[in-house]
Amino acid sequence: MVLLPNRREWFDSKEFEERYHCELPLGAFVGEKGSLFRLWAPTAETVSLFLYESGDGSSATCQYAMENQGRGLWSFETSEILEGLYYDYLLLIDGEEYRTVDPYAVACGINGKRGLILGKGKTDPLGWEEDKAPPKPSAEIIYELHIGDFSYDSRGGFPIEDRGHFSALGRKGTTLGGEGKWQTGLDYLKRLGVTHIQILPMYDYGSVDESKPLSSYNWGYDPVNYNIPEGSYSSDPYHGQVRNRELKEMVMALHREGFRVIMDVVYNHSYDLNSPLFSVAPWYYYRQREDGKPANGSGCGNDIASERSMCGKYILDSVLYWTEEYHIDGFRFDLMGLLDVPLMNRIGKALDERYGEGEKLLYGEPWRAADTAAKLGTVLADKESLKRLRPNIGAFCDDTRDSVKGSVMDEASLGFVNGGRIPAELLANCLTAWVGKWNDSPAQCITYLSCHDDWTLWDKLVCTLDPQRSFTEAEPSVLRVNKLAAAMYFCCQGRLFIHGGEEFGRTKEGVKNSYCSSGELNRMDWQRSWDNRELVEYYRGLIALRKQLPWAQDLGQRAGERLLWVRNVGEDCAMALVDNRTVSDEICPQTEKAWDRLVFLFHCGEEEKEISLPQGLWQVLVDGDSAFRWQEPRCVEGSLPVKGKSALILGAVG
Repeated sequence: MVLLPNRREWFDSKEFEERYHCELPLGAFVGEKGSLFRLWAPTAETVSLFLYESGDGSSATCQYAMENQGRGLWSFETSEILEGLYYDYLLLIDGEEYRTVDPYAVACGINGKRGLILGKGKTDPLGWEEDKAPPKPSAEIIYELHIGDFSYDSRGGFPIEDRGHFSALGRKGTTLGGEGKWQTGLDYLKRLGVTHIQILPMYDYGSVDESKPLSSYNWGYDPVNYNIPEGSYSSDPYHGQVRNRELKEMVMALHREGFRVIMDVVYNHSYDLNSPLFSVAPWYYYRQREDGKPANGSGCGNDIASERSMCGKYILDSVLYWTEEYHIDGFRFDLMGLLDVPLMNRIGKALDERYGEGEKLLYGEPWRAADTAAKLGTVLADKESLKRLRPNIGAFCDDTRDSVKGSVMDEASLGFVNGGRIPAELLANCLTAWVGKWNDSPAQCITYLSCHDDWTLWDKLVCTLDPQRSFTEAEPSVLRVNKLAAAMYFCCQGRLFIHGGEEFGRTKEGVKNSYCSSGELNRMDWQRSWDNRELVEYYRGLIALRKQLPWAQDLGQRAGERLLWVRNVGEDCAMALVDNRTVSDEICPQTEKAWDRLVFLFHCGEEEKEISLPQGLWQVLVDGDSAFRWQEPRCVEGSLPVKGKSALILGAVG
């Protein structure tokens, strides 16, 4: 890593942007008339293009000097059709040589060391041109998973050739142990009722050796080639076309079964500074401290300088490429609080203009790990800036998450369900998605309790409720509190997000940060989904009910006005009355039930409590034992007993 010269002020200057910003498409292009290579390298003295027969090992078959076109652009054009060859660049910058893959490469060989020259449409599977996302659901239920975790478990019924690969996520007909008694995989997700599959990073990342993918494990928050699928998830990482085609086949299979696909993207940092972005323009794409060292607001050793014009262009180009080439339906931005507000708004605007308002879902983490070294005056897309973002750009709501179960920063921290206290004012903020506090509408709020980071919900509850810390056993009291927690956040407005496996009490045996733990620890335990099917059914019932409630689906700025009142019934219990009327065909158009009002009752104490109800006749929709009571005709009025550590959802009759 070369620290000097420090060009921080020069790269940040308006003069640099005016002199070197380049809007031409970058990368390698091949067609019937030949091949064209464009690379943006503003500080390079010379640039050479090398061509190879294979993605690794072999020596170059050709070397060409690239021409400086001005504005930092280097190019090489030939009448030869170089389809199927691999390539990289050698740059001379400040007396240092940098050999690198093209940052704009769209395919690569093993471990992403060389780009692959591909013509448009060359990796499209049969039927790809007809592929499209299923209709936009009125209730968005986002389900987060990791490609490897999904099919690692040998009891999941996946063919051995699918396990750990893109193909497993598109495989139908898998059952527990192959015995047919319990659906797993794609069929399980469809039965559960989720609408969006958010997939942990599936671009090319650096922490797993693609030549021996089973020798290590990682979540994948280590970007190397931003525009190329990860090879360890393919059946053949040596031939670059394979990973691209298999990812498209997976997306097409998910679309066909009614799911939209969200891609987890990490544009805030790269695996390390030995990266394509650093090699083509040392330090330009990275924030640099005054002492010459890299900023580390990501906690991963470096921060991407999104506020610089060509860096912002790169990120925008990348997002648009994934939507166009792979039909991706949305993006989850890792550490969005390190990216700048203008860039996020440009991304949102570009997607809205191309695909329709809000058609592509955008949201991210509105925080960062530490301070960064952004250009003076840069407004970052963190929690304090949510109101500056476009209305359809959302963020994870840590306030609801921590209110319900306790802070993720402290194992012993308690929330509503494990602490026994539930202040009405705090509950009101959770129910209305914190509108007016951090954001302008529920559309900007990702309501969730757990994700891949930190303890699973089950493990957090075990840490705070079970003195024996028995993570693998379904301890009845923990199971009951898990149901209560689920009911609470399913009643909140906002876009709903579920960590894959949360619905069956997924455990990582108390490991808080399992990003590089074993596949065995991180796997989706399909046997556990059967053993805890009572909890699975509770989540399934909540999902099915939420799809019928205009209260939960209203993402408008006035949605919070539906909360008519919320009040405490003692310190350990709170009740809310909400307006559930359909006021627009855009909100819950498929609703079959007509509960004009709903009552939410959350009892966080241990003992049974007699609760007085608002006047009228009420149908029991959910209680502490079942989330499918709405399928039954049971009605109550006056008062009714509520068990400790349980929720009650009622719908007005008549």
